[in-house]
Amino acid sequence: METKKEISSCVVRRVEDVEAVPCPCGASVRLLTAQNSPNLGLHVTHIKDSKKHYHKKTTEAYYILEGSGYLEAGNETIAAVPGTCVLIPKGVPHRGWGDFKTIVVCVPPFDPDDEFLISDGDH
Repeated sequence: METKKEISSCVVRRVEDVEAVPCPCGASVRLLTAQNSPNLGLHVTHIKDSKKHYHKKTTEAYYILEGSGYLEAGNETIAAVPGTCVLIPKGVPHRGWGDFKTIVVCVPPFDPDDEFLISDGDH
């Protein structure tokens, strides 16, 4: 059973209490969503081989927690190793591969209608 505990204006959620959902990036535990805050979302995502996509409204910051791999953002390929932070502005195609876990902060919160898959020849 999912634990959601509100303390005054705070929302407390634990990663072990939230079920991972499949997404173009891999499997994502969506700890903070638009239901919790209109300002930002926070996910813990396990990336192995994600599909290239972009968002028209959402800027994302990836902070690599563990493992290793690569993030492709626009024309750049960045080594994804623990301690690395990558800011991906809205509209920039991106994907990751390897085997790593990352915190993804989404501003505004993730909206499934704002996720656009693209092929290598698009965008």
